Amino acid sequence: MAQKISEAHEHIAKAEKYLKTSFMKWKPDYDSAASEYAKAAVAFKNAKQLEQAKDAYLQEAEAHANNRSLFHAAKAFEQAGMMLKDLQRMPEAVQYIEKASVMYVENGTPDTAAMALDRAGKLMEPLDLSKAVHLYQQAAAVFENEERLRQAAELIGKASRLLVRQQKFDEAAASLQKEKSMYKEMENYPTCYKKCIAQVLVQLHRADYVAAQKCVRESYSIPGFSGSEDCAALEDLLQAYDEQDEEQLLRVCRSPLVTYMDNDYAKLAISLKVPGGGGGGKKKPSASAQPQEEEDDEYAGGLC
Repeated sequence: MAQKISEAHEHIAKAEKYLKTSFMKWKPDYDSAASEYAKAAVAFKNAKQLEQAKDAYLQEAEAHANNRSLFHAAKAFEQAGMMLKDLQRMPEAVQYIEKASVMYVENGTPDTAAMALDRAGKLMEPLDLSKAVHLYQQAAAVFENEERLRQAAELIGKASRLLVRQQKFDEAAASLQKEKSMYKEMENYPTCYKKCIAQVLVQLHRADYVAAQKCVRESYSIPGFSGSEDCAALEDLLQAYDEQDEEQLLRVCRSPLVTYMDNDYAKLAISLKVPGGGGGGKKKPSASAQPQEEEDDEYAGGLC
């Protein structure tokens, strides 16, 4: 270990020498300095000196940036972020990965930028769901600009699920609509059906029966939807909700068609209640405040 640390310091000294100017050397040799900083970073990393490895990667990034080598500068910033990840300093790690993604875009390599943001989102999920959503949405926007709809839709899907997990249903509804539109454009119709189920569950948790109906009505334009088991299940679900038929609602929400969806949506289904908590009769145009509070309280306990 001591040998590796000594080796790292030797590389740092060489890098600093390359950066010095003199009467005969007017311009720093950024390329050679960056190479030495990279070697120093690896030596520090092998010696388990992660803080010093991070600093060396940042010095490498600065040298590459001064040399207008944006791609290599971005790579070095990403590596610095990985050192911070290993040091369990996730917010700092993500800052450097975001910085790297900007450089990747400027360099003309947007795919690399989007993948970096996706990795950053995964790092933030256990710590800050809102930040993770933002990172996934950023990554999706990069892919969408490049007309890479499949990758963009997958990332929007991650954001949608995390929004549901936070019970941010207004944002989740908008995210799911965007997701469904992308899959429709790609002609991936069976996935559109599943997104419609998720939309309806979200809208009903918002107590917006009209919006839930609209989601189904709009989906009739998707080829094959009207004759699918997804459509039949949604019609039964809306009827049960409208007629306050608790038994039918439970039957639909606990059917394999729904429970085998992504876990966040399956939880929405299981926690869904009819207005008033059961009984017969049609759903009134405006439900009383008390049943809504009861639904919210029970749902909050189910997700958290």
